[in-house]
Amino acid sequence: MADSYLTVSDFVADKLDVLQTTTSNILNDAPFVSQLLRLSPSGGGTTHKYTVYTTEPTVGFRSENAGRNMSESGDTVTTLTMKILDFSWVVDQATAKGWARGSADLIAREGARHLGAALFKWEKQIFNGTVGVGDSDGHTGFRNSTYLDAVADTMVTNAGGSTANTGSSVYLIRLGENDVAGVTSDDFMIGDTISQMLGAADGYYPAYVTPASIWTALQMGGAYSVGRIANLTADSGKGLTDALIATALGKFPAGRGPDLIVMNRRSRNQLQASRTATNSTGAPAPFPMESFGVPIITTDAISSTEALIS
Repeated sequence: MADSYLTVSDFVADKLDVLQTTTSNILNDAPFVSQLLRLSPSGGGTTHKYTVYTTEPTVGFRSENAGRNMSESGDTVTTLTMKILDFSWVVDQATAKGWARGSADLIAREGARHLGAALFKWEKQIFNGTVGVGDSDGHTGFRNSTYLDAVADTMVTNAGGSTANTGSSVYLIRLGENDVAGVTSDDFMIGDTISQMLGAADGYYPAYVTPASIWTALQMGGAYSVGRIANLTADSGKGLTDALIATALGKFPAGRGPDLIVMNRRSRNQLQASRTATNSTGAPAPFPMESFGVPIITTDAISSTEALIS
């Protein structure tokens, strides 16, 4: 029986139960995060360290009564600095008391929406890191990786688009505790709602304040945990195709392929159009759900205004 790990989806559902609301609409806004394995920080604090196997030991055949040179394997320690994702919310007391279903209902609704926005914010950070639509105050993401930031990198496939700042990327991702995983503090830190006077431009007003935050980081795994198809644009012949995906899949080691292909809606449309163009019946191809047996996830966290990489 395969191992079953706690995912961010389970983690969020548990916390949302406290808010007495549902999870479906919120998790649909961050479809990749809902699939992400969740790890606790290795040190139990705000720093996460993991080892990457980087040096192979020496092995070989030898003749009888003859020796050979030996060496041990080697690991490199990767250290991640976790960042605070804050989604605290405020509700004017007068608004809350005038809410038809009561103050608690409005506070809970705002909490669910803030948490949903936070999950989407994290999803954008995972793909973009501190560049583009990512947050410069957040943790590093795929676009920060030295394995994925240049067309010469082993795991990068260049689509060849040339119009500046119209690029997008598709990521092929291997999930798991030894590959890509989300790292969070042990709990969403949602505090008690308190009554407090808040300052505004023209004075003060009474409000219900709920502090909420979580420490987050992204474990990107090793050199073969993620592949990227970069420089996808709307230029003729520079959109996503199954041929590009096949090239990207071919960069993964045998037996260690990706679990998911993640793209935005433009790339999904380009892939669908490329399949329609090669359809012998002439009928429009359905929206792609997989390519070469690897499931596809569509997210709005990947933009179509990326800077091209060289």
